[in-house]
Amino acid sequence: MRIAIFGNPSRSRHTERQRALFTLLSSLEDEVLIEKSYLDFLTEGMGWDIPFTEIISDDNFTADAVFSIGGDGTFLRTAMRIGGKCIPMLGINAGRLGFLADTTEQKACDAIRLIHEGRYCIEKRSLLEIRMKGLPEGYTPFALNDIAILKHDVSSMISIRTDVDGTPLTTYMADGLVIATPTGSTAYSLSVGGPVIAPGTDVIELTPVAPHSLTMRPLILQNSRAITLNVESRSHSFLVSIDGRSFSCPDGTEIGIVRAPHQIHVIKPEGSDFFSTLRDKMMWGADSRQ
Repeated sequence: MRIAIFGNPSRSRHTERQRALFTLLSSLEDEVLIEKSYLDFLTEGMGWDIPFTEIISDDNFTADAVFSIGGDGTFLRTAMRIGGKCIPMLGINAGRLGFLADTTEQKACDAIRLIHEGRYCIEKRSLLEIRMKGLPEGYTPFALNDIAILKHDVSSMISIRTDVDGTPLTTYMADGLVIATPTGSTAYSLSVGGPVIAPGTDVIELTPVAPHSLTMRPLILQNSRAITLNVESRSHSFLVSIDGRSFSCPDGTEIGIVRAPHQIHVIKPEGSDFFSTLRDKMMWGADSRQ
């Protein structure tokens, strides 16, 4: 197989188990493509001798599978590097919770063997696309988790006029609004009271952040809907966050959010599924009395 590897260059997140992954791939006679900055870290920072075939220096690469080694942040960054290539992706957790990168280091070698044996399935994850003037250079318009509209830290709450397919929905008076995919339903949206949504569900979730009115509750829409936002703030500016990367926008900036034209394909080795991850990582349904 032709395997592209992206990783997090953080010394505290690398162990000998991860080094064993490269040995295994070499024994399986895989072609290994590795992100340049990650390779430099492993060879120069860690002093490891890494067998590889090619170096990835831009987004112009092809592969049969992509491995993301790190936490959920690395997974999100890697997903954006894949873009619309539809290359299946495995997240190997070298971080903390690892909800997206849900294959543990201990099980990574077993997962790789299962993939080579064809014992896996593919989950297709939808993305959001933001449409606006003034998207800063270096920012992708696509989000795997969520797009959030937020007040600046020291400002008062903001007013977010929201239309769906050109029809007025409501005006949120709140600290912000999170527009999330099913994948992102277990991220920021969950922390501000949104529901968990299973992958593959064709919906978009709107969850207000600290709304002024108790009647403002999370809302689920078909992901074929187009959302338009207009924001007013006493500070005359607000924040836009795309998968956790934020930038400031002036009042009067119209923001459109639609389903992206492509999806991310996530590899789930045999025995791995969303519900087991929900139970194991988030203690879903655990009874503290037992």
